[in-house]
Order: sequence, then structure tokens, then C-alpha cells
Amino acid sequence: MRVLMNEAAPEVPTPHGRADQDTLEQLYAYPDTSTRPWTRANMVATLDGAAMGNDGRTASINTEPDLVVYTLLRDLADVILVGAGTARLEGYRRPARRSGDRAERAVAEGRTAHPELAVVSRGAHVPPLLAAPAPDRGEVLMITCAAAGPSALARARKVLGTDRVVIAGEDEVDLPLAVTALHDRGLSRVLCEGGPQLLADVAASGVLDEMCQTVVPLLAGGTAPRITKGTPADLDLRPRLLLESHGTLLHRWIRPDA
Repeated sequence: MRVLMNEAAPEVPTPHGRADQDTLEQLYAYPDTSTRPWTRANMVATLDGAAMGNDGRTASINTEPDLVVYTLLRDLADVILVGAGTARLEGYRRPARRSGDRAERAVAEGRTAHPELAVVSRGAHVPPLLAAPAPDRGEVLMITCAAAGPSALARARKVLGTDRVVIAGEDEVDLPLAVTALHDRGLSRVLCEGGPQLLADVAASGVLDEMCQTVVPLLAGGTAPRITKGTPADLDLRPRLLLESHGTLLHRWIRPDA
């Protein structure tokens, strides 16, 4: 990939303005999370701002460079945060477990051996594809609130396990409390994959430190939503990294006070 801008990690050499896989890992490395969590979001959009294709799915606008960074960001994270609606629509499954060498390396670098998936649902609804046990894949957490009610909470605990349901808030999911709860579990490198409503809520709540956005070389037209919708956020971000590959632009934006 071509490196067009690098203020995220200026100490990382990029010979001839190019970044290979090892360099990408350094350019996207999380900061120190020993004392506080770091929440990064990753989204993809078309040139005209559509967050998904006209078939209603994000996968239809993905490109190969986007997939490379998407896979890397998942590998660098301790936990992937996603809304229950997006998990159902996009067919989310439990995250793949890291292989032996990759798991050992992750632990040596202070990451979890295997990434987990945290599903945000006010009603504590577990998406069907995440309900089935998968011993060869990572664990699933439910992030919900007390308003889900005893019956829904009991069902979620039966499916995922008693200690896998996190109640964060009373009437609504309290995202700062949820991220703190993840940090307390050793899941400090948080990757939010949306959808648009959850991303807006995360940004508005003050816990979003970084936004990674892929812009693909496509005009979609249609009526697809933006990468955020609903809650006003007004979050100030600054560009720190810009990569290009085959017309796809990959951005890394960071809060100036983060």
C-alpha cells in the first residue's frame, strides 16, 4: 500500500512510501492500554457516503485493500463491539481463534490470546448465528441494560453463560460503563464495527478515541445510510494516517485529546 500521510506512527519506516504487512501492523498498533481502554471504530463507505451497497449489505462494497485492513484490525483487537441488529443483518459469527503462534505472539504483546465479540442489545437479544456453541471460535459477550427484563436476561445467560452477560445501565446501555467493564475483563483494545446507530452512540458517549474509515472507489446512489445515524455526536477528529491501494483510501483519524 502507498503511504500518503503518516502522523500516527512517524517513527515507523516506510521505504519508498510503501507499507507491507509488518509495517501495517505498526501503523495501526494500539497505544498503551494498561491504564485505560482504547476504542477504535472501523467502517467502510462509498465515495458518495453510502455505508452499504444497494443490496443492504456492507460486504457488497468491500474491496481487497479494505479486507486486508479489516482483518488486521480484528487481529489487533481484544474485543469486537457490534450492535445486535448489524450482527443479524451481516450474518456475524463468533470470531476466529488465533492459531498457536499468533496466540502466543498476542499474549506476548499484551493482547488476549483470542479476540471476543461483544454484542450490544438493549433487549438482550442474542443473534441466532451467535447462539450456537462453537468450540473452535472465540467467546461472545452480551452488553445490555436492566430494562431488558428478567426473562430476556435469563435467556441470554442460558445461551451464552451466566458470566457472559454484562448489564451496563438501567434504561439504556451505558456505553462508557460498558467499555469500562470490558477493560476490567482485560479487553482493553476495543474495535467497534457499528452499525451506524451504535457508532453514533459510541461517538456521542465520549468513548471513541479513533475512527478508521475505508473509502472505496464507487458511487452507489440509492438510499443507503451513512456510517452514522441517529444520535448527534459532533466529535472532533484529526487525520493521522492515509493509505491508498488500487483506488481504495484507508484513513485513520484520532481525537486530538486522546
